[in-house]
Amino acid sequence: MPHTPPSTHGAATAGDPYLSTSGNGGYLVTHYDLDLTYRVETNQLRGTATISATATMRLERFSLDFAGLSVEKVTVNGERPRKLSQAARKVIISPATTIEAGERFEISVRYGGAPRPVRSPWGEVGWEELADGVIVASQPSGAASWFPCNDHPSNKATYRIALACESRYTVVANGTLVDKSTRSGRTTWVYEMPQPMATYLATVQIGRYTRRDLPASSVSRQLYFPNELAPEVTTDFSRLDDMIDLFSELFGPYPFDVYAVVVTADVLEIPLEAQGLGIFGRNHVDGAHGSDRLIAHELAHQWFGNSLTLARWHDIWLHEGFACYAEWLWSEASGGRTAHENAVAHRGRVKALPKDSLVVGDPGPHSMFDDRVYKRGALALHAVRTAVGDAAFFDAVRAWALARRHGSVASTDFVAFFSEHTGSPLVASIVDRWIYAVALPELMVP
Repeated sequence: MPHTPPSTHGAATAGDPYLSTSGNGGYLVTHYDLDLTYRVETNQLRGTATISATATMRLERFSLDFAGLSVEKVTVNGERPRKLSQAARKVIISPATTIEAGERFEISVRYGGAPRPVRSPWGEVGWEELADGVIVASQPSGAASWFPCNDHPSNKATYRIALACESRYTVVANGTLVDKSTRSGRTTWVYEMPQPMATYLATVQIGRYTRRDLPASSVSRQLYFPNELAPEVTTDFSRLDDMIDLFSELFGPYPFDVYAVVVTADVLEIPLEAQGLGIFGRNHVDGAHGSDRLIAHELAHQWFGNSLTLARWHDIWLHEGFACYAEWLWSEASGGRTAHENAVAHRGRVKALPKDSLVVGDPGPHSMFDDRVYKRGALALHAVRTAVGDAAFFDAVRAWALARRHGSVASTDFVAFFSEHTGSPLVASIVDRWIYAVALPELMVP
């Protein structure tokens, strides 16, 4: 008798212990096409997500991350599934026809409801109403609050995001605005992100914003802000070009087609990055460059975090260490404290913190965003720079950003790459001391 391979079920997790219920196995998404309609006044979202994927195993069942909204209809390759169920955080689909390993397939999900943030150990993340608009801040597990997805950063995909809402609002999403049309008091905005993007970086920002396009350069840049904040925004983001020029010199070319900045009318606890976007609260603009450090930090994430994205959350120092170090590099280039002076100061602050057993390279899910992950990550980079010299260090940084452009990275990749590229046997021991040891090392004298 001919052998029939067993059908299999894709796991309802990406296997990342930091987010054990996020992500899914058995397939990889290559593209999300989101057609959304939103009513700001009533917080009602309706959408159709068309998801292009490739099976990594034989599938008779698979799942999507999805939370808080109701599924109305699902098809797989145009067919209704044999079985469909929706749990608190998952949609579980048994397609009518088994999907073979390596097969490309298309999932269509029609859904609706009142979107709200997802509760997590890090607070509420995802789609959130502002006083008059919307902010989407999904790191690390909130993307499922507004579209069905494979919500793990190891599965990056391209995007088309179309959203229609009341015409008095401006809609900003990832990528380039490719179409805008108005009908019966509602405007549809269509954005395309052709570079692969992690789900947590996908965003929609809705508000009564003024748009200002900055003078043409190699990178298209826009500012979106409440009109009453125009003087403060004009002053505080006047150095954005200088920052882009500096980081392009140190890190290599800006990795996307657009960089947009959104300043909300609301106060935000912290600014945040999305792919091709930086989002700030009204409290982050003062007309006196009081947030230059934060502006530099979020911009640097476009290289480190958005283009080069961690494959597992325990390596988050690769995002935050580089972004924090970029703050020190900007300070050094703009006449403030040098990177070494900042390193000395921040090492002192870390040393003054209560002692515990936090390991920066594996801080545990509840400590992913601990300030020591940021500062010791930056200190590790400064220690490598001091050991190998400026020329070798920045040559390696540029080569790293180019070689892993729009891909996934891990700490082991970093150590191997920088060791080989700089020719220094010290890189591994430096990373061990600053990232994987509990004791705080001494800084080397440059």
